[in-house]
Amino acid sequence: MNYKKAAAQIIANAMNSEDLTIEQAEKLMAVPPNPEMGDAAFPCFTLAKTFRKAPPAIAAELCEKVSEAVSNSDLFEKVAAMGGYLNFYLKHGAFAKEVVSEVLEKGEDYGKSNEGEGKKVLVEFSSPNIAKPFHIGHLVTTALGSSLERIYSFLGYDTVKINHLGDWGTQFGKLISAYKRWGDAETIEADPINELLKIYVKFHTEAEKAPELEDEARAYFKMLEDGDEEITKLWKFFVDASLKEFNKTYKLLDITFDSYAGESFYSDKMPEIVELLQEKKLLEESDGAQVVRFEDENVPPCIILKSDGTTIYATRDLAAALYRKRTYDFYKNIYVVGTPQALHFKQIFSVLNKMGYTWSDDCVHVGFGYVRFPDKVLSTRHGDVVFLEDVLRESIEKTKEIIKNSATSKNIDNIDEVSEKIGVGAILYSFLKNGREKDIVFTWKDILDFEGESGPYVQYAYARGRSVLRKATENGINYSSADLSLLEGNDEFELIKLINSFEDVVRDAANKNEPCCVTRYVTELAQMFNKFYNTCNIMKSEDALRDARLKLTEAVCICIKSALYLIGVRVVEKM
Repeated sequence: MNYKKAAAQIIANAMNSEDLTIEQAEKLMAVPPNPEMGDAAFPCFTLAKTFRKAPPAIAAELCEKVSEAVSNSDLFEKVAAMGGYLNFYLKHGAFAKEVVSEVLEKGEDYGKSNEGEGKKVLVEFSSPNIAKPFHIGHLVTTALGSSLERIYSFLGYDTVKINHLGDWGTQFGKLISAYKRWGDAETIEADPINELLKIYVKFHTEAEKAPELEDEARAYFKMLEDGDEEITKLWKFFVDASLKEFNKTYKLLDITFDSYAGESFYSDKMPEIVELLQEKKLLEESDGAQVVRFEDENVPPCIILKSDGTTIYATRDLAAALYRKRTYDFYKNIYVVGTPQALHFKQIFSVLNKMGYTWSDDCVHVGFGYVRFPDKVLSTRHGDVVFLEDVLRESIEKTKEIIKNSATSKNIDNIDEVSEKIGVGAILYSFLKNGREKDIVFTWKDILDFEGESGPYVQYAYARGRSVLRKATENGINYSSADLSLLEGNDEFELIKLINSFEDVVRDAANKNEPCCVTRYVTELAQMFNKFYNTCNIMKSEDALRDARLKLTEAVCICIKSALYLIGVRVVEKM
């Protein structure tokens, strides 16, 4: 519930002035730094100029004006003037009843909103290169993009998940040349990425001795661009074989896509971009190439056609943006691509703007940092390449060993399923726990830490809550009619306030395109629940209070599950 708005309404009604509306008062409301100072604080500093009084004097006068309304309120216990602030104190029991009842009534819909209704948000993410390793670095865009899509969807937006595959370019001419020399269809189908990578590397080795192979590769790519039937069939074989392999990883991550329209999809749509730029007289020649220049001298020209007349990434991205606007009429078009590509997207959006497309402002680049391995412990049979699937499988196996050595493992029937959810969840959590532009330092110690800020720690808090609820059911306790107003303790109250902030946290994550807002929230929620669990002894409480605490436990589990879903982490019932 929005108790800040309730306080703002009391203030605006008491002032009865055009100088302060309910909406304006709500925007000014803040949360005091500690509970002793109340639960909502209204700063009077902005009113000092209007009323020509010191903020403490305004706060004192306001306190008198609102005191009657507060005393008649079902929600607030009292109000007090402190310095230049007017502080409101919630009635713990009444607040608990409102919030916990709402969570239990809405279930996993709690925290959702319809603010995005009728608005389409596109999220481009993952986008691996065909015939290349799906390595650990790809997980940043994959995890980040999937989480953002879930967050926007949670807020009611109509989302579209786009996997802009790297399935075009001169490298395919090299791959075709390599395949015709050393490839074997059966071998490649059995292990697509490894075998395609192997012959691709061999091509480069051989091309150093025989440079004419490069000319052959260019000729093959030209045949592909011209639609040669045999070459196109071979290219499609590479794409299908690679996607089959990629989908194993996507399945482990519980991620799906609505569109796999990659670079090749836009190959026939680029000539229109060139024509439009020519019509608008935006193309200029530069050393034989065709470029678009910008007024901002710090932004280098965007190359549209190279000196040999061929297109580049920029041309394809312009074609993709125009196609997406026409097809989806998006409200927001998000590109989850590494921070080093910031200049590229600045150029793309600027070109679109110069073309007269005001919707270029709705295109957003969401950048992110690198993955680093400080101790170099991670190594695979692939040499320098750290395959993502290998990391996920290793995390699952390490988790399984931890569970097997745990005293509670005998209670887990489906150890493989539990290990997968915890192992994969641990990786996803670690990639989304900090701001996206920070580099990720990968260490197993931090990722699989069941005690610290980690995925397993939060999953354990959920499993602990579910265990309490199962125990209550097994003991024949029916807490459905519990009196929630009994939840008046400080630990309970702080926990309920945190639950109440869930929707605001999700909205903040969307506004900043930062899933870490949700990750930090669910970590704090798990920590606060564990504190409540350890201090309040739920099952040994007096019956009426026990039943109310069981309802609170159920509400916590609902919130943890929803928050973890938003970062792609699945819950387990037992750990």
